[in-house]
Amino acid sequence: MIDFLNAIVALSNFVIVPAIAYGSQLALGALGVTLIYGILRFSNFAHGDTMAAGAMFTIFVTWWMQSVGINLGPLPTALLALPFGILGCMLLVLFTDRFVYRFYREQKAKPVILVIVSMGVMFIMNGLVRFAIGPGEQRFSDGERFIINAREFKEMTGLREGLAIKTSQGITVITAIIVVVLLFWFLNRTRTGKSMRAYSDNEDLALLSGINPERVVMYTWLIVAALATTAGVLYGLDKSFKAFTYFQLLLPIFASAIVGGLGSPIGAIAGGFVIAFSEITITYAWKKVLVYLMPDALEPSGLVQLLSTDYKFAVSFVILLIVLLFKPTGLFSGKAV
Repeated sequence: MIDFLNAIVALSNFVIVPAIAYGSQLALGALGVTLIYGILRFSNFAHGDTMAAGAMFTIFVTWWMQSVGINLGPLPTALLALPFGILGCMLLVLFTDRFVYRFYREQKAKPVILVIVSMGVMFIMNGLVRFAIGPGEQRFSDGERFIINAREFKEMTGLREGLAIKTSQGITVITAIIVVVLLFWFLNRTRTGKSMRAYSDNEDLALLSGINPERVVMYTWLIVAALATTAGVLYGLDKSFKAFTYFQLLLPIFASAIVGGLGSPIGAIAGGFVIAFSEITITYAWKKVLVYLMPDALEPSGLVQLLSTDYKFAVSFVILLIVLLFKPTGLFSGKAV
């Protein structure tokens, strides 16, 4: 029984808790992608770098607050700086829409043209972020590092394995729940949210109903900026901030949106957790867990790792290919890619 409990703790420590936190971050990122696709009708390849830009604004404000002694005690100062980061990201995406995307909307450009344009925006934004904050790792977290410490858990339970839950992981999950609840409330209960849903379902009918398309576009970008900044900051707190990492995150984020059903907010959330658990379980070395569960004679000598962690994005890519080949509308029947 003790060995079984140790196996459960080890599994929670290295798979379940990290996957829930990572899945929450991917879900918030995928929500932004699916809103753009569902309402503005194109795949925004600049979304990962929008996350990086929002996180960068937040980091600058966090560093300033830390320099003048403003903090939240045991919680990261970045939570205080987050609203300012969201505001900066909102101004950035509105500027980008006004001077880039709006021209192509007025020209009734095909979605593939907007995809190519978003790739150009992606490279420019990535370069600007790296120029502004630097290409290396930037750490900005402070406060208490752990909610539950592994050593304290061992002393409390007497188990050999210790459970460690980082503060950033707890904040990620709680923040994600709050953001998702607020988003669904806004889309389903407010007049603006209903206008956005109507515009997404039938653009022509929405225009005949008197809905202002430019206002819908503006609110969509504002919501996307808030989601992107929040996801970027949470990811940076949980891991660390590096501009190029957010460029790489574009693959699992798009995979999450497509697996769940591109254009479906519920699908984006589900897809985020599918991708997160898949990446972590396939790249995890299962020896530690199996040692507790198997007899001594059958204990594995190797790591029992299907793939190295260097290939975790390959897991997202394979899942993405399978979904596109066999169920292009995703788990929740979003719009076909």
